[in-house]
Amino acid sequence: MRIALVNPAWDFAGSIYFGCREPHLPLEFGYARQLLEAAGHEPVVIDGQLEALTDDEIRAAVERLAPDLSVVTTAPSYLFWRCAPPELRIPQRTIAAIRDVAGTIVGIGPHASTTPRAALTKLGADVVVLGEAEEILVRLAAMPRSGWRAIPSVAYPDDDGIVVQGGPHATDMTRLPALAWPSETVARHHHHHHRFDAVPFGPGAEMETSRGCPFRCTFCAKENFRDAYRRRPLPTILVELDRLLAQGVGYVYFIDEIFLPNRDLLDALVERKFQFGIQTRIDLWDTAMIDLLGRAGCVSIEAGVESLSVEGRAMLDKRCRLSTDELTDRLLYAKRNVAFVQANLIEATLDDRDEIARWREGLRAHGVWANEPVPLFPYPGSPDYRHLWGLPDDGAWERAHAHYLSRFTNFSDIQDERPLPLEELEGATHRVTR
Repeated sequence: MRIALVNPAWDFAGSIYFGCREPHLPLEFGYARQLLEAAGHEPVVIDGQLEALTDDEIRAAVERLAPDLSVVTTAPSYLFWRCAPPELRIPQRTIAAIRDVAGTIVGIGPHASTTPRAALTKLGADVVVLGEAEEILVRLAAMPRSGWRAIPSVAYPDDDGIVVQGGPHATDMTRLPALAWPSETVARHHHHHHRFDAVPFGPGAEMETSRGCPFRCTFCAKENFRDAYRRRPLPTILVELDRLLAQGVGYVYFIDEIFLPNRDLLDALVERKFQFGIQTRIDLWDTAMIDLLGRAGCVSIEAGVESLSVEGRAMLDKRCRLSTDELTDRLLYAKRNVAFVQANLIEATLDDRDEIARWREGLRAHGVWANEPVPLFPYPGSPDYRHLWGLPDDGAWERAHAHYLSRFTNFSDIQDERPLPLEELEGATHRVTR
């Protein structure tokens, strides 16, 4: 079976999207491609963002392939599934462009995982996957539509309406292969994600050493994908990393939801003499492990602090055992070992604005950057959403988006203008009843 794995040509105009807008390696499609090849299929990744394709060029590439199955994602990459654009405007546009040449259309991503009925309706797909899609795509490729009832974690229309089978799928990380990217794909990847210590030189790349997180912070939309913490086998990680380094990559960003201290992994990275970035919680690292992290080549840390008060961290369910002063000391210690250290803050109503300003200025004086507190978007699939409205229904994204726009007038620092309402972004023809 020929299969098109399509990453749209992303455009974030009018969106509340918080993530980086540069192209990143679509890890989910990398895994899916190799699993599908191992099962005897002919998958091709068509990356509209990394290859800077227009919708017409995406359509032409799909038409040349003449696929039996086309898969379209609703988030730019796995790195941003937890903070994806709420609107489906771009994947809708991509599907409209390829519909008559795409074969069976499959939707994957956080929208299908959290609100499968709404995602299926808005996308106009034939089927969507709930949760992490790599293994489910192999089953869909092997099964005619008449057999879809035997496949878990999918939603599709039938004569009685929309069938939703099972809950979100969690991939067995021990079964995922070491990714092998074409050299031309790596050469196109100029972006070094979250690197601010030096001008990028040579290609960058993204990898994951683990998936999921053992914590359940209220703001994190991971309940329906990338939830339970799972490590990839170290030999698999090192094979993948060595391939990238042989292709000239000098900087890797590990997209792990939380890059936890792992001595065996860091010892192996020390030997490879490259540079990398991570996102983590600084309270989980003692000084000895921070020293090892620096020796291993880490040049960028994005550390989730979120709130400066005990009450604020408790409200966010951070379960942090360190005081604010201890967190500050740990950040300053990390800066002695790592070129760029950032402390993330979230708009917590319990924090004092003057205290935040003094804390940020104190960190800056020592070379640590802390952002202005970012307004919280109550993503469907997060505890915050459930606390406000219960389990997500078909109108969850519209409800969360309207709430966010009504509550805040200032947004993240990458937004030059006020975000547009979700209905306006997606178009009235795609509205779902709340």
